[in-house]
Amino acid sequence: MAIDKITEALTRRVAKTTSRRSLLTLIGGAITGAAAFPVLPVSRAYASANPVHGGGGGVAPQPTGNPQDPGDQASCDYWRYCAIDGFLCSCCGGTASTCPPGTEMSPITWIGTCLNPADNRSYIISYNDCCGKSSCGRCLCNRNEGDRPMVRPQENNDINWCLGTSSAIYNCSTAVILGVALEK
Repeated sequence: MAIDKITEALTRRVAKTTSRRSLLTLIGGAITGAAAFPVLPVSRAYASANPVHGGGGGVAPQPTGNPQDPGDQASCDYWRYCAIDGFLCSCCGGTASTCPPGTEMSPITWIGTCLNPADNRSYIISYNDCCGKSSCGRCLCNRNEGDRPMVRPQENNDINWCLGTSSAIYNCSTAVILGVALEK
């Protein structure tokens, strides 16, 4: 009962001191402010430090050690990940091309063509999901370079590709080099 009386008194006070136009102005300002909130620098700083939103999340850098395969396999900026969508297996106990222990690589994949900065050549990359355990939850990357609409599903990364395995539970994604792409 006390909460009803407090709510009623507060509502009556607002109704006496506020016009409809000023209330609509306040509501419009709040909606506009809420829409601008995601572009604040705080949001970007949080995303770079949080593994679920694109940062390394405390995962040590994993260089390949091969000058022909430059980059950090635990970073979304690694050249092979140009069309990846998912958690990086290199942050989940596997590597860029192998699944973590206890998971199974899906035989069904999506493909992309990525430019290797070491030799300035494009390579065909097969993105295989590793299946059988719940999602790793580390180093989420969503790069859509060359992603195609669903009319070309073999080139779309928005599908759970854990088909043809003993379990359809997604864990992480790999980026296996299939070969050199043909020159245009």
